[in-house]
Amino acid sequence: MFARIRRLLNQFFNRSRTINNEPLNKVSLIVIILIDIFILINVFAGLDDISRWHISPTQAYPCYSEWRDYRTQKAKDKDYQTIQLILSPYNNTASPPLFQQTYQQAEEGNLGQVSEICLNYGKYKDNIYNTANRQIVTTINRKQEQINTLEKSNRNIRAQYDSTLLEKIAGQRSDQSINAVSAEKAKQRLDENNRNISTLSQEISNLKNQLVTKSESVTFINLLKDNKQFETVEAGYKQASFWYPSIQLAFQSLFLLPLIFVALLVHKFAQRRRYGLISLLSWHLLVIFLIPLILKIFEFLQVGAVFEFLFNIISALLGGLLFLISYVYILVIPLIGFGIIKFLQRVVFNPKVQAANRVQNSRCINCAKKIRHQDSHCPHCGYYQYVECPNCHNLTYKHLSHCRECGYSQDLS
Repeated sequence: MFARIRRLLNQFFNRSRTINNEPLNKVSLIVIILIDIFILINVFAGLDDISRWHISPTQAYPCYSEWRDYRTQKAKDKDYQTIQLILSPYNNTASPPLFQQTYQQAEEGNLGQVSEICLNYGKYKDNIYNTANRQIVTTINRKQEQINTLEKSNRNIRAQYDSTLLEKIAGQRSDQSINAVSAEKAKQRLDENNRNISTLSQEISNLKNQLVTKSESVTFINLLKDNKQFETVEAGYKQASFWYPSIQLAFQSLFLLPLIFVALLVHKFAQRRRYGLISLLSWHLLVIFLIPLILKIFEFLQVGAVFEFLFNIISALLGGLLFLISYVYILVIPLIGFGIIKFLQRVVFNPKVQAANRVQNSRCINCAKKIRHQDSHCPHCGYYQYVECPNCHNLTYKHLSHCRECGYSQDLS
């Protein structure tokens, strides 16, 4: 097993740095490596672009995260806070942000559709975003700043008031006090500030209630409280999240497979015609196109439908022991790799399958390197090329279906 893997690796590296079995000079090898890097960067850039061709679950359901946050929020004034979030970032904006239009822009030049419920959600937000509502939020924020200023002033006055009381208890004269405000005046200012804070707080409460009870706000809040609508959005978002990695892998494969197919055809053609440089370049391209495909497949196994399937099974059977998913991958991935290697050995790189083509091109039946017609052993790997015919006892090529001397059918099992 390990000998086969080592032989495959040796064949891979020899093919990557030789032209017609002759070593490539170092300068040319560096040029090819630079070309490889440039192409690999562009391949990953293309993969990134095509993976975003289909809109993501967040783009298809842009209202889901805000809707979910509203339902999990425990604050008493969460209705006002939700509406304030719509209005606050755009207080100084001349034109409205047009939430519905922003949501729908995700469909432009992309596949997939934005949820109709989320488009309605955006339309309700657009209705809330008007000049009157923005002015209410601006007024509330200004009054809150006044309250903060008064509370800060009260903290300073209390500190001076406590110090003045201590001086008075100690019998110190008022002209020797370190505080500029007497205890009586400090008490008056505290009372006045507290009255102002109470008035401002009541005004803020009235403004908040005015904003929340507006018709456009009531319509929006009723939508947020609609369990049926939210459950529809949540189910759609989860389904989109489940299939999105599979969709991405499908588009990435659609991008890579034609490149792999063309590179393979060019490589086979160049090998038959003995175009050494074209064969070398096409081999490098073939490897470069295969690397991202393999990486994306492994990435899909970690986050795609397969992972979700294993996650659900282990969750159902073993509850919180989700770390066992890692054990499953540690056991399964080597088995898959072993199966791929066996497939390559038996089908793709099987000398028995490729023997006829290699004999016709005067190549070693085992390693496919160029040899002379009369060579019985390969000078590169030492493999013996012949076998004795059981009928005429003359030497004939291994792995070919009939004897070259008498035509007797050979057992290739």
